[in-house]
Amino acid sequence: MRSSNHLIGLLNFLTFLLSLPILGGGIWLSTRANNTDCLKFLQWPLIIIGVAIMVVSLAGFAGACYRNSFLMWLYLFVMFFIIAALIGFIIFAYAVTDKGSGRVVLNRGYLEYNLEDYRGTWLERRVSDSGYWAKISSCVRDSRVCPRMGRVFGGIPETAEMFNTRKLSPVQSGCCKPPTECGFVYVNETGWNPSGGPVGTNPDCTLWSNDQQQLCYQCNSCKAGILASLKKSWRKVSVINIVVLIILVITYVIACTAFRNNRRIDNDEPYGEARMTKSQPSRIQL
Repeated sequence: MRSSNHLIGLLNFLTFLLSLPILGGGIWLSTRANNTDCLKFLQWPLIIIGVAIMVVSLAGFAGACYRNSFLMWLYLFVMFFIIAALIGFIIFAYAVTDKGSGRVVLNRGYLEYNLEDYRGTWLERRVSDSGYWAKISSCVRDSRVCPRMGRVFGGIPETAEMFNTRKLSPVQSGCCKPPTECGFVYVNETGWNPSGGPVGTNPDCTLWSNDQQQLCYQCNSCKAGILASLKKSWRKVSVINIVVLIILVITYVIACTAFRNNRRIDNDEPYGEARMTKSQPSRIQL
């Protein structure tokens, strides 16, 4: 009985530790939302799941240590729904980020992003909503992702040749410069001269502005860059969540088995003690 309680306590301590990477993933997404992704509601499900696992694991650990059947039953009951919620979040994360990727551009080190590649997804509709995009574009502007693109080598600003070989982030490529097909001439990282070449058919070519408060924040390429950045962030966190989920399920199954054994032993003890007492020979009194 005692070894079974120790096993349940150890498993609960393990699930407590497993809550840390989930909570850390939510906090990391929150940091990304503040800096570049700017879609700030996405991290909360993970943070809530991580905190819930942490609290429930502590309750299960206390139940195992003090042989409190109610706390153990509560742990198993709530953990079932937490695991189901984590499965739902992983499926949701992959479902809303299943479309779109960067397009390779000839003689460029960076990729470019087209909103058409993301059409039809729930996330694309959310980002493209005019009211919501006003908040996102304002967040991208305030994060100063574009102003931080500037580079100086030996006191000399970055040249067009150097810039073309850079591996830009999706937000930098989509929001901080015009699409390559517009044919604009490079002046600096966030300054482009539209008179040096033919203007392409892409509507983003007319939306580009050298005003540092405008740039391409209203461009479809900027929306696509946000979606690509979200996809990249969510996929990284989802890999960690899948690993944690597998361990959680295994731990939960073992905990259920150990808890069932505890209940069986508790139910058998009175009968066992009575049988042992009954089987002892009575003393002969003289």
